[in-house]
Amino acid sequence: MSLPAIPDLRQLRYFVTVAEEKHFGRAAARLSMTQPPLSQAIRALEDTLGVELFARTKRSVELTQVGADLLPEVRRLLAAAEGLRPLAQSLARGEAGVLSLAFVSTADYGLLPPLLREFGARHPRVRLELLEATSDVQIDELVAGRIDAGLVIGPLPPRYAAQLSWLPLAREPLVIAMSTEMAARIEGDAQSAAEWRDRPLSLAQAGDAPLVVFPRRLAPGFYDIIMDCYGAAGLTPRIGQEAIQMQTIVSLVSAGMGVALVPQSLRNLRRTGVVYRPLRESVPAVVTGLVWRTAEVSPVLAGFIDIVRAHADALAG
Repeated sequence: MSLPAIPDLRQLRYFVTVAEEKHFGRAAARLSMTQPPLSQAIRALEDTLGVELFARTKRSVELTQVGADLLPEVRRLLAAAEGLRPLAQSLARGEAGVLSLAFVSTADYGLLPPLLREFGARHPRVRLELLEATSDVQIDELVAGRIDAGLVIGPLPPRYAAQLSWLPLAREPLVIAMSTEMAARIEGDAQSAAEWRDRPLSLAQAGDAPLVVFPRRLAPGFYDIIMDCYGAAGLTPRIGQEAIQMQTIVSLVSAGMGVALVPQSLRNLRRTGVVYRPLRESVPAVVTGLVWRTAEVSPVLAGFIDIVRAHADALAG
């Protein structure tokens, strides 16, 4: 079955010109053409639409009511068509479009805001679609093609090495989050919080406290780093609670449910009843970076990758 005919842009431009001139001869002169092919093009447009657009006499041409109602819509269509070329060029330069970006909750307290500010300043016409998700969810969404890139905690699972590219962005040490009551007991009531709040703490001093942690299945790299810290200190952690959001983990610490090892940037998450103490032991760094599908880098994504790479260089320097 053949598809129904649709008007072309040339016919629509002819229609607007005749409607404005109300005369085929003047319209033809304005279009730098002769009158017969113009009349034929208008008749073909009417046949395609199945309506009469003009009431014709030997002396005048007037829009029918349908033609008058259609005229503003045709003008809008032509304006939109004229905007296609500059829009296509903007898309090709990464100046317009959509960027779907996911991020782990820890990135929201240090890395993400400056990246978004700079990207918004450089690419104000790009619409950002943001999704907070754990690293495992982001990897699944990337492989399925539902997001463009993600800020995740490394390392990436080796099985995705051929599909995904990885750009380390920031390395930061772990700190221990504990309730103010626990910190005060450890340091002794005679000392004020101002004296010990930023003083390094040995993990063994809080080693008996329950550990609040991400489930390993959701963030295996992060989970293993935390377990390695306890192992290096000769300790076996007692898992008290598991939670999938960093805000929830810190809230459980505030409620006295245990301690948590969190990236240093989480100090920006202020929560009543929680203090963050540096660890005295040498601990592995938590690496957060950008991941994307190697074979699918749009101009918009390329612009974001450039910004992330510049920030990574600045942090490394």
